[in-house]
Amino acid sequence: MKRLFPAPWLSLALWLLWLLLNLSISPGNLLLGAALGFFAPVLMAPLRPRPIRIRRPGVILRLLLRVGADMVLSNLAVAWGVLNAGRRAPRSAFVKVPLDLRDANGLAALSMICTVIPGTVWSELALDRSVLLLHVFDLDEEAPFIQHFKATYERPLMEIFE
Repeated sequence: MKRLFPAPWLSLALWLLWLLLNLSISPGNLLLGAALGFFAPVLMAPLRPRPIRIRRPGVILRLLLRVGADMVLSNLAVAWGVLNAGRRAPRSAFVKVPLDLRDANGLAALSMICTVIPGTVWSELALDRSVLLLHVFDLDEEAPFIQHFKATYERPLMEIFE
């Protein structure tokens, strides 16, 4: 059964989403939605990372609260930097962050965190996953930034996924 439906909830969700987007439950849409729900997960199964094994679920809540707080603070800092760009231009820089995190799911979560926090852009990941290149909107010093990034985001993700 797992070979036919590698992700049954995803198949159901795709089928329902197809019907919802088309606003029709005609036989053709029912059949096309079912085909999409069946074939998409089967064809995409090799692309899915290995199953997630969460080690410390309590750390997830702390990380989510920290990311939420950093999102608000970074929004304010970037807005202030943009408003004051005439007086002091932001010191943008590319930073190479050495990574200890190797889990594919943890790296995906780290990339999402970098995406939602204004002022940082995930630019490149080394092929061996040892170095992350980040673009930072306004950077005072590189070493404290790297230390903060690793302690705030990478270590909790390592606790969760590795």
